[in-house]
Amino acid sequence: MADVAAAREAAPASAPLLQASGIEKTFGQTRALAGAAFDVVAGEVHGLLGANGAGKSTLSRVISGQIRRDRGALLWRGVNFDPSGPRAALAAGIGMVMQETSLAPDLSVLENIFLPDLARPGRLSRRSWRMRAEAILATLGQTDSLPLAAEVRRLSAAQRQLVEIAKALAVEAALIIFDEPTTSLSPGEVERLFDVMARLRASGRGLVFVSHRLEEVLAITDRVTVMREGRTVAQGLATTRLSQADIVRLMVGQELGHVHQARVAAGAAAPVLAVRGLRAPPLVRDVSFTLHRGEILGLGGLVGAGRSETLEALFGLRAKTAGDIHLHGRPFTARHPAQAIRAGLAFVPEDRRGQNIVPDFSVRENLLLGHLSAHRGFGLGYRAREARIKALLARLDLPEERLLDANMLVFSGGMQQKIIIARWLLLEPKVLLLDEPTKGVDIGTRAAIYEMLREAADAGTAILVVSSDFEELLGLCSRILVISDGATIAEMPSAVLDEAKLTLFAAPRSSMAATTRLLGELASETGGAAFWALRDGERLFCLARAGDTDPGADPGFGTGATPLFGETRIAAALGQPPGTFVAEPDGRRHTLLVPVHSHRGHDFGVIGVCIARPPLPDADAIARRVTDLVTHQM
Repeated sequence: MADVAAAREAAPASAPLLQASGIEKTFGQTRALAGAAFDVVAGEVHGLLGANGAGKSTLSRVISGQIRRDRGALLWRGVNFDPSGPRAALAAGIGMVMQETSLAPDLSVLENIFLPDLARPGRLSRRSWRMRAEAILATLGQTDSLPLAAEVRRLSAAQRQLVEIAKALAVEAALIIFDEPTTSLSPGEVERLFDVMARLRASGRGLVFVSHRLEEVLAITDRVTVMREGRTVAQGLATTRLSQADIVRLMVGQELGHVHQARVAAGAAAPVLAVRGLRAPPLVRDVSFTLHRGEILGLGGLVGAGRSETLEALFGLRAKTAGDIHLHGRPFTARHPAQAIRAGLAFVPEDRRGQNIVPDFSVRENLLLGHLSAHRGFGLGYRAREARIKALLARLDLPEERLLDANMLVFSGGMQQKIIIARWLLLEPKVLLLDEPTKGVDIGTRAAIYEMLREAADAGTAILVVSSDFEELLGLCSRILVISDGATIAEMPSAVLDEAKLTLFAAPRSSMAATTRLLGELASETGGAAFWALRDGERLFCLARAGDTDPGADPGFGTGATPLFGETRIAAALGQPPGTFVAEPDGRRHTLLVPVHSHRGHDFGVIGVCIARPPLPDADAIARRVTDLVTHQM
């Protein structure tokens, strides 16, 4: 390791930080790496891509010292490198931020950042730790994002990943591997992570970004390397010269066509599931929606908004304390999952390993777990499902003899997920509930899962999908139900939305408290109505509204509405440049629109004030209050 330490100081800045060639690794009968090659230089973000089972994570673990390679060359700053374990890799300057963080939940943020120091001899200096931690967070531009004294178990997924990054910087890592870091993050949290990665790149560190989300790869990486079946099939390609189609072709060896093909709204299809005022404390407060036969409905929102908990309440995993649920027009409440399954509901939870599979069961036993809950009578009743099983195996491209494999963990994560979904499709459910159905799977598997879901919907199954991937929701679903802080706040056709609008609708109401407070103040002071809305073409998207005392000041829409300009009562104002009060042709109301832009220049729509009774307030004074809000909150 002394040679590596010396090379760390002596190597020129232009030399690659790390070079891997001919890397091989075998686990039993499985050949995970079969000649992998990779390199990364200082000051770049290098994407490491491939389908599930391609060897990305195995190569990352070899580089970070978690497993030893069988053959091949590994150079760190030009010196032969063979780390005996993660500690040796950290000592050399290589850190890894895992998809599932490896933090100690009962320790504080500060203690987790300096966890490696706890194994070193000598006295510990918490004062020194705190000073170093504050300097690290300042470098990342995240000084106020992490309370150093807080227990890690109380942090959000985004905060835990920030702790992992700070932990790597505390040992002065020159190379940081990010393994699927955005899987559990909302779009806003992803943007903040990318800000941090950009700062790390600018500081001269090398970053490896492992992800299945190709739009993110194109947004953050400088070069990409693509793996397939343990081999490197393309190395160090400039991202600027690639499209998503190019990357997909390299990953799977073929064209996939359009992955997302949004469905037409259900229209007059029969309602299957109707939910009104559902409450299941602490995270589900007031959820309402109707799901139709053959429809794919998306639940949009951020992590912690109550989306997963809503599915659990419907499936009998979480007790509801209020609200009405009707299944096929009849009152329904599942007191336990077996009751829900027998009523025609199926549920795929988010945690594949913890909630979906039994590792010690064979593939056949895992596939038939749902059948056992639905089956009544003597025996197992497997024979009744044989024809359907054969059809599903053909759909999965899985040989029938693989049903006898003794352990599900020998399959890639993508194949595991397809088998889990097939388990429920085997029962031909009336309602299919899906929580993050494509989490951690590659683009090819995603396309296969989408096709399975579309076929199920075409056969009449009503599907309810939770996903943190807003592109996925918009491309797969006909309608989007937005949940924020445990309550439904909007319901819209996916065709009128994009990711930016959906992100703003999904923002926690708590994070909009200052804006909501300003709207309330403006409505109260003027005796009219105040609103925050986005404008796109001739359509308005109302994010929030306050003021109902004067019907004459009603702008003709409420929170969550998406009317065309002509469908509102303030069409004249919406058609004019913002900044002054505009009178409607009937003379009954005057409306002021004030543009809202974030400190980074992003368009956050307009804040409007609609007044029916003179005198008109000072438009410039209102604009100054909006500007002050933006300066301090957005």
